[in-house]
Amino acid sequence: MPASIDKLEDEKRRDMQSALDEKRPASELSNDVYDGDEALQLVGAERTAQFSEEYNLKLRRKLDRVIPPICAAVYFTQFLDKTSLNYASIMGLPITGQNYNLVSLAFYVGFLTWEFPTMYISQKTRVAKYLGGNVILWGAILMLHAAAPTFGGFFALRFLLGMCESCVAPILIILISMFYKKSEQASRISWFYVMNGLTQVFGGFVAYGVSFSTSRSIAPYKIIYILLGGLAIVVGICILIWLPDSPVHASFLTKEERIAALERVRDDQGGTENKHFKKEQARFIHCTFYFHVDTHIPPSLKVWEAVSDVRTWLIVIATLTTSIPNGALSNFSNIIIKSFGYTSKQTLILSTPGGLVAALMTLFCGYWSDKKNERMIPIIFALVPTIVGSAMLIGLKGTSQKGALLFAVYLVGTFGSALSVIYAWNASNTSGHTKKVTINAMTLVAFALGNIAGTETFQPKDAPGYIPGKIAILVLLTVQIFLSLLLRWINLRLNKKRRLALEEHKERQGWTDKDVERERQRHAFLDMTDKQNMFFVYTG
Repeated sequence: MPASIDKLEDEKRRDMQSALDEKRPASELSNDVYDGDEALQLVGAERTAQFSEEYNLKLRRKLDRVIPPICAAVYFTQFLDKTSLNYASIMGLPITGQNYNLVSLAFYVGFLTWEFPTMYISQKTRVAKYLGGNVILWGAILMLHAAAPTFGGFFALRFLLGMCESCVAPILIILISMFYKKSEQASRISWFYVMNGLTQVFGGFVAYGVSFSTSRSIAPYKIIYILLGGLAIVVGICILIWLPDSPVHASFLTKEERIAALERVRDDQGGTENKHFKKEQARFIHCTFYFHVDTHIPPSLKVWEAVSDVRTWLIVIATLTTSIPNGALSNFSNIIIKSFGYTSKQTLILSTPGGLVAALMTLFCGYWSDKKNERMIPIIFALVPTIVGSAMLIGLKGTSQKGALLFAVYLVGTFGSALSVIYAWNASNTSGHTKKVTINAMTLVAFALGNIAGTETFQPKDAPGYIPGKIAILVLLTVQIFLSLLLRWINLRLNKKRRLALEEHKERQGWTDKDVERERQRHAFLDMTDKQNMFFVYTG
Protein backbone atom coordinates (compact mmCIF):
# COMPACT_ATOMS: atom_id res chain seq x y z
CA MET A 1 0.00 0.00 0.00
CA PRO A 2 1.21 3.61 -0.54
CA ALA A 3 3.10 5.09 2.39
CA SER A 4 0.78 7.08 4.67
CA ILE A 5 1.77 10.28 6.47
CA ASP A 6 2.25 8.26 9.67
CA LYS A 7 4.53 5.85 7.90
CA LEU A 8 6.59 8.69 6.43
CA GLU A 9 6.93 10.18 9.91
CA ASP A 10 8.10 6.81 11.20
CA GLU A 11 10.67 6.71 8.39
CA LYS A 12 11.80 10.17 9.34
CA ARG A 13 12.25 9.22 13.00
CA ARG A 14 14.22 6.10 12.05
CA ASP A 15 16.42 8.17 9.75
CA MET A 16 17.08 10.67 12.53
CA GLN A 17 18.03 7.90 14.94
CA SER A 18 20.31 6.36 12.32
CA ALA A 19 21.87 9.75 11.75
CA LEU A 20 22.67 10.04 15.44
CA ASP A 21 24.17 6.55 15.41
CA GLU A 22 26.38 7.49 12.46
CA LYS A 23 27.22 10.97 13.83
CA ARG A 24 25.52 12.63 10.88
CA PRO A 25 23.30 15.70 11.11
CA ALA A 26 19.74 14.43 11.40
CA SER A 27 18.51 16.96 8.88
CA GLU A 28 20.55 15.31 6.13
CA LEU A 29 18.87 11.94 6.20
CA SER A 30 15.38 13.26 6.86
CA ASN A 31 15.76 15.58 3.90
CA ASP A 32 16.93 12.64 1.82
CA VAL A 33 13.60 10.91 2.40
CA TYR A 34 11.58 13.88 1.20
CA ASP A 35 13.97 14.76 -1.65
CA GLY A 36 14.34 11.19 -2.84
CA ASP A 37 12.75 9.31 -5.70
CA GLU A 38 9.09 9.40 -6.60
CA ALA A 39 9.15 5.73 -5.55
CA LEU A 40 9.09 6.76 -1.88
CA GLN A 41 5.41 7.62 -2.35
CA LEU A 42 4.75 3.88 -2.50
CA VAL A 43 7.49 1.87 -0.82
CA GLY A 44 9.29 3.95 1.81
CA ALA A 45 13.00 3.86 2.59
CA GLU A 46 13.13 0.23 3.76
CA ARG A 47 11.64 -2.92 2.25
CA THR A 48 8.37 -3.75 3.97
CA ALA A 49 6.90 -6.16 1.41
CA GLN A 50 8.34 -9.42 0.09
CA PHE A 51 7.32 -11.02 -3.20
CA SER A 52 8.04 -14.54 -4.37
CA GLU A 53 10.22 -15.29 -7.40
CA GLU A 54 7.16 -16.68 -9.15
CA TYR A 55 5.24 -13.45 -8.52
CA ASN A 56 8.15 -11.35 -9.85
CA LEU A 57 8.47 -13.47 -12.99
CA LYS A 58 4.75 -13.08 -13.65
CA LEU A 59 5.08 -9.33 -13.12
CA ARG A 60 8.06 -9.11 -15.48
CA ARG A 61 6.07 -10.89 -18.18
CA LYS A 62 3.29 -8.36 -17.69
CA LEU A 63 5.79 -5.49 -18.03
CA ASP A 64 7.25 -7.14 -21.13
CA ARG A 65 3.83 -7.11 -22.80
CA VAL A 66 3.60 -3.32 -22.50
CA ILE A 67 6.92 -1.48 -22.07
CA PRO A 68 9.26 -3.05 -24.70
CA PRO A 69 6.64 -3.26 -27.50
CA ILE A 70 5.75 0.42 -27.20
CA CYS A 71 9.43 1.40 -26.93
CA ALA A 72 10.08 -0.71 -30.04
CA ALA A 73 7.25 1.02 -31.93
CA VAL A 74 8.74 4.41 -31.03
CA TYR A 75 12.23 3.44 -32.15
CA PHE A 76 10.88 1.76 -35.30
CA THR A 77 9.10 4.98 -36.21
CA GLN A 78 12.06 7.19 -35.33
CA PHE A 79 14.66 5.30 -37.34
CA LEU A 80 12.30 4.88 -40.29
CA ASP A 81 11.54 8.60 -40.31
CA LYS A 82 15.18 9.59 -39.83
CA THR A 83 16.37 7.41 -42.72
CA SER A 84 13.48 8.29 -45.03
CA LEU A 85 15.95 10.57 -46.81
CA ASN A 86 18.02 7.50 -47.70
CA TYR A 87 15.06 6.04 -49.62
CA ALA A 88 14.05 9.37 -51.13
CA SER A 89 17.59 9.82 -52.49
CA ILE A 90 17.00 7.19 -55.18
CA MET A 91 13.25 7.83 -55.69
CA GLY A 92 13.24 11.19 -57.43
CA LEU A 93 14.29 13.56 -54.63
CA PRO A 94 15.30 16.79 -56.40
CA ILE A 95 18.07 17.56 -53.88
CA THR A 96 21.46 16.12 -54.84
CA GLY A 97 25.21 16.63 -54.44
CA GLN A 98 26.45 18.84 -51.59
CA ASN A 99 22.91 20.06 -50.90
CA TYR A 100 21.98 16.44 -50.12
CA ASN A 101 24.83 16.29 -47.61
CA LEU A 102 23.61 19.50 -45.98
CA VAL A 103 20.03 18.25 -45.75
CA SER A 104 21.34 15.06 -44.14
CA LEU A 105 23.31 17.20 -41.70
CA ALA A 106 20.30 19.41 -40.81
CA PHE A 107 18.59 16.62 -38.86
CA TYR A 108 21.54 16.26 -36.51
CA VAL A 109 22.02 20.01 -36.12
CA GLY A 110 18.43 20.20 -34.84
CA PHE A 111 19.03 17.13 -32.70
CA LEU A 112 22.17 18.68 -31.20
CA THR A 113 20.60 22.09 -30.62
CA TRP A 114 17.63 20.72 -28.67
CA GLU A 115 19.14 17.76 -26.77
CA PHE A 116 19.84 19.43 -23.41
CA PRO A 117 16.66 21.59 -23.40
CA THR A 118 14.48 18.60 -24.26
CA MET A 119 15.94 16.48 -21.46
CA TYR A 120 15.45 19.30 -18.94
CA ILE A 121 11.82 19.65 -20.03
CA SER A 122 11.28 15.87 -19.90
CA GLN A 123 12.47 15.76 -16.28
CA LYS A 124 9.98 18.46 -15.33
CA THR A 125 7.06 16.75 -17.08
CA ARG A 126 5.55 13.27 -17.35
CA VAL A 127 8.13 11.65 -19.60
CA ALA A 128 5.82 9.34 -21.56
CA LYS A 129 3.33 12.13 -22.28
CA TYR A 130 6.17 14.40 -23.40
CA LEU A 131 7.49 11.64 -25.64
CA GLY A 132 4.07 10.99 -27.17
CA GLY A 133 3.59 14.69 -27.96
CA ASN A 134 6.95 14.82 -29.71
CA VAL A 135 6.19 11.73 -31.80
CA ILE A 136 2.87 13.20 -33.01
CA LEU A 137 4.59 16.51 -33.84
CA TRP A 138 7.39 14.88 -35.82
CA GLY A 139 4.84 12.80 -37.74
CA ALA A 140 3.19 16.02 -38.90
CA ILE A 141 6.59 17.52 -39.78
CA LEU A 142 7.53 14.43 -41.79
CA MET A 143 4.32 14.64 -43.83
CA LEU A 144 5.17 18.26 -44.64
CA HIS A 145 8.35 17.04 -46.38
CA ALA A 146 6.08 16.09 -49.29
CA ALA A 147 5.21 19.78 -49.73
CA ALA A 148 8.77 21.12 -49.61
CA PRO A 149 10.44 20.78 -53.03
CA THR A 150 13.23 23.32 -52.37
CA PHE A 151 16.49 22.97 -50.50
CA GLY A 152 15.61 25.66 -47.91
CA GLY A 153 12.27 24.13 -46.99
CA PHE A 154 13.73 20.64 -46.77
CA PHE A 155 16.61 21.84 -44.61
CA ALA A 156 14.24 23.59 -42.18
CA LEU A 157 11.95 20.56 -41.88
CA ARG A 158 14.87 18.18 -41.31
CA PHE A 159 16.14 20.54 -38.59
CA LEU A 160 12.74 20.50 -36.83
CA LEU A 161 12.54 16.72 -37.22
CA GLY A 162 15.88 16.38 -35.42
CA MET A 163 14.63 18.59 -32.57
CA CYS A 164 11.54 16.45 -32.05
CA GLU A 165 13.40 13.14 -32.20
CA SER A 166 16.22 14.19 -29.83
CA CYS A 167 14.23 13.12 -26.75
CA VAL A 168 13.61 9.52 -27.84
CA ALA A 169 16.68 7.49 -26.83
CA PRO A 170 17.27 9.20 -23.43
CA ILE A 171 13.63 8.79 -22.41
CA LEU A 172 13.49 5.15 -23.49
CA ILE A 173 16.72 4.39 -21.58
CA ILE A 174 15.33 6.02 -18.43
CA LEU A 175 12.04 4.12 -18.74
CA ILE A 176 13.84 0.79 -19.11
CA SER A 177 16.04 1.55 -16.08
CA MET A 178 12.92 2.38 -14.01
CA PHE A 179 11.11 -0.88 -14.72
CA TYR A 180 13.92 -3.43 -15.14
CA LYS A 181 16.84 -4.78 -13.13
CA LYS A 182 20.40 -4.31 -14.37
CA SER A 183 20.51 -7.96 -15.42
CA GLU A 184 17.48 -7.35 -17.67
CA GLN A 185 18.23 -3.92 -19.12
CA ALA A 186 20.57 -4.71 -22.03
CA SER A 187 18.23 -7.27 -23.57
CA ARG A 188 15.21 -4.93 -23.21
CA ILE A 189 17.14 -2.07 -24.78
CA SER A 190 18.14 -4.42 -27.61
CA TRP A 191 14.44 -5.23 -28.11
CA PHE A 192 13.74 -1.66 -29.14
CA TYR A 193 17.12 -0.94 -30.73
CA VAL A 194 16.67 -3.97 -33.01
CA MET A 195 14.18 -1.80 -34.88
CA ASN A 196 17.13 -0.02 -36.51
CA GLY A 197 17.76 -3.19 -38.47
CA LEU A 198 14.15 -4.19 -39.01
CA THR A 199 13.27 -0.76 -40.39
CA GLN A 200 15.81 -1.34 -43.16
CA VAL A 201 13.90 -4.46 -44.12
CA PHE A 202 10.44 -2.89 -43.79
CA GLY A 203 11.43 0.44 -45.30
CA GLY A 204 13.21 -1.22 -48.20
CA PHE A 205 10.14 -3.25 -49.19
CA VAL A 206 7.76 -0.29 -48.73
CA ALA A 207 10.00 1.93 -50.82
CA TYR A 208 10.27 -0.84 -53.43
CA GLY A 209 6.49 -1.06 -53.67
CA VAL A 210 6.06 2.71 -53.85
CA SER A 211 8.74 2.93 -56.56
CA PHE A 212 6.28 1.31 -59.00
CA SER A 213 3.91 4.26 -58.64
CA THR A 214 3.13 5.86 -62.02
CA SER A 215 1.21 8.81 -60.60
CA ARG A 216 2.10 12.12 -62.27
CA SER A 217 0.52 14.20 -59.53
CA ILE A 218 2.71 12.97 -56.69
CA ALA A 219 6.32 11.73 -56.86
CA PRO A 220 7.19 8.38 -55.21
CA TYR A 221 9.41 9.99 -52.55
CA LYS A 222 6.47 12.18 -51.45
CA ILE A 223 4.30 9.10 -50.92
CA ILE A 224 7.01 7.72 -48.61
CA TYR A 225 6.93 10.85 -46.46
CA ILE A 226 3.13 10.90 -46.21
CA LEU A 227 2.93 7.21 -45.25
CA LEU A 228 5.71 7.35 -42.66
CA GLY A 229 4.44 10.60 -41.15
CA GLY A 230 0.95 9.13 -40.71
CA LEU A 231 2.43 6.04 -39.05
CA ALA A 232 4.33 8.25 -36.57
CA ILE A 233 1.15 10.07 -35.56
CA VAL A 234 -0.61 6.75 -34.85
CA VAL A 235 2.34 5.58 -32.70
CA GLY A 236 2.34 8.91 -30.81
CA ILE A 237 -1.33 8.48 -29.91
CA CYS A 238 -0.62 4.94 -28.65
CA ILE A 239 2.17 6.28 -26.42
CA LEU A 240 -0.15 8.86 -24.86
CA ILE A 241 -2.73 6.17 -24.10
CA TRP A 242 -0.65 3.20 -22.95
CA LEU A 243 2.98 4.02 -22.07
CA PRO A 244 3.44 4.68 -18.31
CA ASP A 245 5.67 7.49 -17.03
CA SER A 246 7.13 5.40 -14.19
CA PRO A 247 6.22 2.40 -12.01
CA VAL A 248 4.41 4.79 -9.65
CA HIS A 249 2.08 5.88 -12.47
CA ALA A 250 1.70 2.54 -14.29
CA SER A 251 -2.08 2.34 -14.52
CA PHE A 252 -1.97 -1.13 -16.13
CA LEU A 253 -0.53 -2.47 -12.86
CA THR A 254 -2.44 -2.96 -9.62
CA LYS A 255 -1.24 -1.08 -6.54
CA GLU A 256 0.41 -4.25 -5.25
CA GLU A 257 2.14 -4.80 -8.61
CA ARG A 258 3.45 -1.23 -8.63
CA ILE A 259 5.01 -1.82 -5.22
CA ALA A 260 6.47 -5.12 -6.44
CA ALA A 261 7.87 -3.41 -9.56
CA LEU A 262 9.74 -0.95 -7.35
CA GLU A 263 10.98 -3.60 -4.93
CA ARG A 264 12.31 -5.60 -7.90
CA VAL A 265 14.77 -2.82 -8.78
CA ARG A 266 15.59 -1.68 -5.23
CA ASP A 267 18.80 -3.71 -4.91
CA ASP A 268 20.23 -2.20 -8.10
CA GLN A 269 20.50 1.16 -6.28
CA GLY A 270 19.60 2.98 -9.51
CA GLY A 271 16.43 4.71 -8.30
CA THR A 272 13.50 5.68 -10.51
CA GLU A 273 12.44 9.29 -11.02
CA ASN A 274 12.82 12.72 -9.40
CA LYS A 275 11.31 15.92 -10.81
CA HIS A 276 13.91 18.22 -9.21
CA PHE A 277 16.93 19.13 -11.32
CA LYS A 278 19.81 18.81 -8.87
CA LYS A 279 22.76 20.92 -9.90
CA GLU A 280 25.08 19.02 -7.59
CA GLN A 281 24.45 15.87 -9.62
CA ALA A 282 25.07 17.59 -12.93
CA ARG A 283 27.96 19.62 -11.56
CA PHE A 284 29.71 18.52 -8.38
CA ILE A 285 29.68 16.33 -5.32
CA HIS A 286 31.88 16.06 -2.28
CA CYS A 287 34.75 13.67 -2.83
CA THR A 288 33.40 11.15 -0.32
CA PHE A 289 30.84 8.43 0.03
CA TYR A 290 27.44 9.17 1.51
CA PHE A 291 28.47 7.98 4.95
CA HIS A 292 31.20 10.60 5.24
CA VAL A 293 29.45 13.78 4.16
CA ASP A 294 31.35 16.82 5.40
CA THR A 295 29.63 20.14 4.80
CA HIS A 296 32.89 21.99 5.47
CA ILE A 297 34.91 20.50 2.63
CA PRO A 298 36.65 23.42 0.89
CA PRO A 299 35.56 24.38 -2.63
CA SER A 300 38.85 23.17 -4.07
CA LEU A 301 37.82 19.59 -3.21
CA LYS A 302 34.50 19.82 -5.04
CA VAL A 303 34.52 18.12 -8.40
CA TRP A 304 32.22 18.11 -11.37
CA GLU A 305 30.65 14.69 -11.15
CA ALA A 306 28.85 14.17 -14.41
CA VAL A 307 31.42 16.04 -16.49
CA SER A 308 34.66 15.30 -14.63
CA ASP A 309 34.31 11.54 -14.48
CA VAL A 310 36.74 10.14 -17.04
CA ARG A 311 34.24 7.37 -17.82
CA THR A 312 31.72 9.93 -19.03
CA TRP A 313 34.14 11.29 -21.58
CA LEU A 314 35.25 7.84 -22.67
CA ILE A 315 31.57 7.01 -23.33
CA VAL A 316 31.19 10.30 -25.21
CA ILE A 317 34.21 9.46 -27.39
CA ALA A 318 32.98 5.89 -27.90
CA THR A 319 29.61 7.28 -29.00
CA LEU A 320 31.36 9.63 -31.43
CA THR A 321 33.38 6.81 -32.97
CA THR A 322 30.15 4.84 -33.54
CA SER A 323 28.06 7.78 -34.73
CA ILE A 324 30.38 9.07 -37.43
CA PRO A 325 30.01 5.82 -39.41
CA ASN A 326 26.28 5.86 -38.63
CA GLY A 327 25.86 9.36 -40.08
CA ALA A 328 27.58 8.23 -43.26
CA LEU A 329 25.96 4.84 -43.78
CA SER A 330 22.39 5.70 -42.73
CA ASN A 331 22.24 8.25 -45.57
CA PHE A 332 24.60 6.73 -48.15
CA SER A 333 24.22 2.94 -47.90
CA ASN A 334 21.73 2.76 -50.77
CA ILE A 335 23.90 5.03 -52.90
CA ILE A 336 26.89 2.73 -52.20
CA ILE A 337 24.94 -0.39 -53.21
CA LYS A 338 23.64 1.31 -56.36
CA SER A 339 27.25 2.19 -57.27
CA PHE A 340 27.95 -1.55 -57.66
CA GLY A 341 25.87 -1.43 -60.84
CA TYR A 342 22.34 -2.15 -59.62
CA THR A 343 19.16 -0.31 -60.58
CA SER A 344 17.21 1.76 -58.04
CA LYS A 345 14.58 -0.96 -57.60
CA GLN A 346 17.23 -3.66 -57.18
CA THR A 347 19.04 -1.49 -54.65
CA LEU A 348 15.93 -1.12 -52.47
CA ILE A 349 15.51 -4.91 -52.28
CA LEU A 350 19.22 -5.68 -51.86
CA SER A 351 19.51 -3.29 -48.91
CA THR A 352 17.08 -5.35 -46.80
CA PRO A 353 19.37 -8.29 -45.81
CA GLY A 354 21.74 -5.79 -44.18
CA GLY A 355 18.93 -4.77 -41.86
CA LEU A 356 18.31 -8.37 -40.89
CA VAL A 357 22.01 -8.92 -40.12
CA ALA A 358 22.03 -5.77 -37.96
CA ALA A 359 18.87 -6.89 -36.12
CA LEU A 360 20.28 -10.32 -35.31
CA MET A 361 23.54 -8.82 -34.02
CA THR A 362 21.61 -6.39 -31.81
CA LEU A 363 19.58 -9.20 -30.22
CA PHE A 364 22.69 -11.30 -29.72
CA CYS A 365 24.60 -8.44 -28.05
CA GLY A 366 21.67 -7.68 -25.73
CA TYR A 367 21.30 -11.34 -24.77
CA TRP A 368 25.03 -11.82 -24.15
CA SER A 369 25.30 -8.56 -22.22
CA ASP A 370 22.64 -9.57 -19.68
CA LYS A 371 23.60 -13.24 -19.51
CA LYS A 372 27.27 -12.49 -18.76
CA ASN A 373 26.68 -9.18 -16.96
CA GLU A 374 28.97 -7.53 -19.50
CA ARG A 375 28.61 -4.35 -21.53
CA MET A 376 31.91 -3.75 -23.31
CA ILE A 377 32.69 -7.24 -24.66
CA PRO A 378 29.45 -7.35 -26.75
CA ILE A 379 30.46 -4.01 -28.28
CA ILE A 380 33.64 -5.65 -29.56
CA PHE A 381 31.53 -8.49 -31.03
CA ALA A 382 29.57 -5.86 -32.99
CA LEU A 383 32.60 -3.92 -34.21
CA VAL A 384 34.84 -6.68 -35.57
CA PRO A 385 32.57 -7.67 -38.54
CA THR A 386 32.24 -4.00 -39.53
CA ILE A 387 36.02 -3.56 -39.52
CA VAL A 388 36.35 -6.67 -41.71
CA GLY A 389 33.60 -5.43 -44.05
CA SER A 390 35.18 -1.99 -44.39
CA ALA A 391 38.53 -3.57 -45.24
CA MET A 392 36.81 -5.69 -47.93
CA LEU A 393 35.10 -2.66 -49.49
CA ILE A 394 38.45 -0.86 -49.64
CA GLY A 395 40.33 -3.89 -50.98
CA LEU A 396 37.69 -4.74 -53.61
CA LYS A 397 37.53 -1.18 -54.97
CA GLY A 398 36.89 -1.11 -58.70
CA THR A 399 36.29 -4.86 -59.03
CA SER A 400 33.22 -6.51 -60.54
CA GLN A 401 32.73 -8.89 -57.62
CA LYS A 402 29.21 -7.76 -56.78
CA GLY A 403 28.51 -10.67 -54.44
CA ALA A 404 31.60 -10.03 -52.31
CA LEU A 405 30.88 -6.29 -52.21
CA LEU A 406 27.28 -6.89 -51.08
CA PHE A 407 28.50 -9.32 -48.41
CA ALA A 408 30.90 -6.63 -47.17
CA VAL A 409 28.06 -4.08 -46.97
CA TYR A 410 26.01 -6.51 -44.89
CA LEU A 411 28.95 -7.06 -42.51
CA VAL A 412 29.41 -3.31 -42.11
CA GLY A 413 25.88 -3.02 -40.70
CA THR A 414 26.70 -4.88 -37.47
CA PHE A 415 28.43 -1.89 -35.82
CA GLY A 416 25.11 -0.21 -34.98
CA SER A 417 24.55 -2.75 -32.19
CA ALA A 418 27.39 -1.10 -30.27
CA LEU A 419 25.26 1.97 -29.61
CA SER A 420 22.48 -0.11 -28.03
CA VAL A 421 25.03 -1.54 -25.58
CA ILE A 422 26.33 1.97 -24.84
CA TYR A 423 22.75 2.90 -23.92
CA ALA A 424 22.63 -0.16 -21.65
CA TRP A 425 25.98 0.86 -20.14
CA ASN A 426 24.52 4.27 -19.21
CA ALA A 427 21.42 2.67 -17.71
CA SER A 428 23.44 0.21 -15.59
CA ASN A 429 26.32 2.44 -14.50
CA THR A 430 24.65 5.73 -13.58
CA SER A 431 22.49 6.61 -10.58
CA GLY A 432 20.78 9.83 -9.52
CA HIS A 433 18.00 11.01 -11.84
CA THR A 434 19.61 14.34 -12.75
CA LYS A 435 22.94 12.65 -13.40
CA LYS A 436 21.24 10.02 -15.59
CA VAL A 437 19.53 12.74 -17.60
CA THR A 438 22.79 14.70 -17.93
CA ILE A 439 24.92 11.77 -19.08
CA ASN A 440 22.24 10.48 -21.44
CA ALA A 441 22.02 13.96 -22.94
CA MET A 442 25.81 14.16 -23.30
CA THR A 443 25.79 10.77 -25.01
CA LEU A 444 23.12 11.92 -27.46
CA VAL A 445 24.95 15.19 -28.10
CA ALA A 446 27.98 13.08 -29.04
CA PHE A 447 25.64 10.98 -31.22
CA ALA A 448 24.48 14.13 -33.03
CA LEU A 449 27.99 15.54 -33.46
CA GLY A 450 29.22 12.21 -34.80
CA ASN A 451 26.36 11.98 -37.28
CA ILE A 452 26.95 15.56 -38.42
CA ALA A 453 30.58 14.69 -39.11
CA GLY A 454 29.50 11.42 -40.70
CA THR A 455 27.31 13.13 -43.32
CA GLU A 456 30.43 14.94 -44.54
CA THR A 457 32.60 11.80 -44.55
CA PHE A 458 31.25 10.63 -47.91
CA GLN A 459 31.99 13.56 -50.21
CA PRO A 460 30.58 13.82 -53.77
CA LYS A 461 34.13 14.18 -55.13
CA ASP A 462 34.96 10.70 -53.74
CA ALA A 463 32.04 8.99 -55.53
CA PRO A 464 31.43 6.24 -56.41
CA GLY A 465 34.03 4.44 -54.29
CA TYR A 466 34.02 6.79 -51.26
CA ILE A 467 37.33 5.25 -50.18
CA PRO A 468 38.30 8.01 -47.66
CA GLY A 469 34.95 7.51 -45.89
CA LYS A 470 35.41 3.74 -45.72
CA ILE A 471 38.95 4.15 -44.32
CA ALA A 472 37.58 6.54 -41.68
CA ILE A 473 35.04 3.91 -40.58
CA LEU A 474 37.74 1.26 -40.27
CA VAL A 475 40.03 3.49 -38.18
CA LEU A 476 37.30 4.88 -35.90
CA LEU A 477 35.87 1.50 -34.95
CA THR A 478 39.33 0.09 -34.28
CA VAL A 479 39.87 2.95 -31.80
CA GLN A 480 36.53 2.13 -30.17
CA ILE A 481 37.65 -1.42 -29.40
CA PHE A 482 40.47 -0.05 -27.23
CA LEU A 483 38.10 2.45 -25.57
CA SER A 484 35.72 -0.39 -24.70
CA LEU A 485 38.45 -2.43 -23.05
CA LEU A 486 39.62 0.61 -21.07
CA LEU A 487 36.09 1.36 -19.79
CA ARG A 488 35.63 -2.24 -18.72
CA TRP A 489 38.90 -2.20 -16.79
CA ILE A 490 38.00 1.07 -15.02
CA ASN A 491 34.60 -0.22 -13.85
CA LEU A 492 35.97 -3.50 -12.55
CA ARG A 493 38.69 -1.58 -10.70
CA LEU A 494 36.09 0.76 -9.14
CA ASN A 495 34.06 -2.22 -7.93
CA LYS A 496 37.11 -3.73 -6.25
CA LYS A 497 37.90 -0.45 -4.46
CA ARG A 498 34.26 -0.05 -3.42
CA ARG A 499 34.08 -3.55 -1.93
CA LEU A 500 37.16 -2.80 0.19
CA ALA A 501 35.72 0.56 1.30
CA LEU A 502 32.44 -1.06 2.32
CA GLU A 503 34.23 -3.75 4.33
CA GLU A 504 36.28 -1.10 6.13
CA HIS A 505 33.18 0.94 6.92
CA LYS A 506 31.31 -2.16 8.10
CA GLU A 507 34.15 -2.98 10.50
CA ARG A 508 34.46 0.60 11.71
CA GLN A 509 30.73 0.88 12.45
CA GLY A 510 30.49 -2.61 13.94
CA TRP A 511 27.74 -3.55 11.51
CA THR A 512 26.40 -7.06 10.97
CA ASP A 513 25.40 -8.35 7.54
CA LYS A 514 21.82 -7.55 8.45
CA ASP A 515 22.79 -3.92 9.15
CA VAL A 516 24.49 -3.69 5.77
CA GLU A 517 21.41 -5.04 4.00
CA ARG A 518 19.19 -2.57 5.87
CA GLU A 519 21.37 0.34 4.78
CA ARG A 520 21.49 -0.96 1.23
CA GLN A 521 17.70 -0.95 1.08
CA ARG A 522 17.45 2.54 2.55
CA HIS A 523 19.84 3.99 -0.02
CA ALA A 524 18.02 2.59 -3.06
CA PHE A 525 15.46 5.37 -3.57
CA LEU A 526 17.24 8.39 -2.07
CA ASP A 527 18.10 9.72 -5.55
CA MET A 528 21.82 9.52 -4.85
CA THR A 529 24.45 9.35 -7.57
CA ASP A 530 26.52 6.23 -8.12
CA LYS A 531 29.54 8.00 -6.61
CA GLN A 532 27.64 9.07 -3.50
CA ASN A 533 26.13 5.64 -2.90
CA MET A 534 28.77 3.14 -1.77
CA PHE A 535 26.31 0.26 -2.32
CA PHE A 536 26.17 0.93 -6.07
CA VAL A 537 27.86 -1.76 -8.19
CA TYR A 538 29.17 -0.96 -11.67
CA THR A 539 28.77 -3.25 -14.68
CA GLY A 540 31.78 -4.04 -16.87
